[in-house]
Amino acid sequence: GISGFISKPLFKSTLVDALSAFAGTGVKEAAGADKAVDPVLRGKRILLAEDNELNWEVARAMLSVLEMELDWVENGRDCVAKLEESPVGYYDAILMDIRMPIMTGYEAAQAIRALANPALAAIPIVALSANVFQSDINKSLDSGMEAHLTKPIDIPALMKTIERILKRRAGAGGS
Repeated sequence: GISGFISKPLFKSTLVDALSAFAGTGVKEAAGADKAVDPVLRGKRILLAEDNELNWEVARAMLSVLEMELDWVENGRDCVAKLEESPVGYYDAILMDIRMPIMTGYEAAQAIRALANPALAAIPIVALSANVFQSDINKSLDSGMEAHLTKPIDIPALMKTIERILKRRAGAGGS
């Protein structure tokens, strides 16, 4: 019943290649390896709130192919703090796990939306969750997130979502 094998030591590139074979579309193909990376995504800085180190490594490898920069925090409280400590416009979006210790993704999104600085409070937040029911999606949106994507991460869906959010933000006069 085994569909694949990855030998140790585990390297990010090996892991991403192995996982993308099962995702239906390889990461490199999803990013358009033969084409230039979309300028909407290139160089964008994303803050990832994720308590699982393996999920962080996979996300970092996938987003680096898209020429995006990724910073990592392990819980919602640290996400809010890191955003508050950053200059306005430093982060272009937040990818937010829902189930985290100390402060959940829902709580973190609500805390971000309540920040005194309106520019920081308006940052796009995308939920990342294994929860796929409509009630879960509604809860993400009700807590202030702009989108809800399921895990494992679907790279084409993530790309489209981030592009849509960043283009809309740029059209509204954001960074």
